Amino acid sequence: MAGAGDLRYRVAFDRRDRVKDDAGNHQRQFVEQFQRRAAFIYAGGGEAVMAARLEGRGVLKVRVRSCSLTRTITQDWQMRDARSGEFVNDVWTGTTYAIREVDALTDRQWVYLVVERGVAS
Repeated sequence: MAGAGDLRYRVAFDRRDRVKDDAGNHQRQFVEQFQRRAAFIYAGGGEAVMAARLEGRGVLKVRVRSCSLTRTITQDWQMRDARSGEFVNDVWTGTTYAIREVDALTDRQWVYLVVERGVAS
């Protein structure tokens, strides 16, 4: 049975938005939307997971509590490990994951994600 005690990791979710730079131009970059506690689940089995590991990409399954914010996550967002890095000159130095799958329908209590490290966003 999954519970709040399993949510050991702090993650941030970013959405790509248009942002003005110092010269007044618009650029598209990831902007943090919110942070949540998450559980990382072993992602064993499956051909896609095995193939990704052979290519040097880390695939994780992640579980976060379902709420109005977490149900807005889509595959064009990214997830960051909020404990592992910091912003240096507006660049995140920690681990960043591309969101590959979002399941907000299977369980009313949880949103399940499949995320991948080591791929360009």
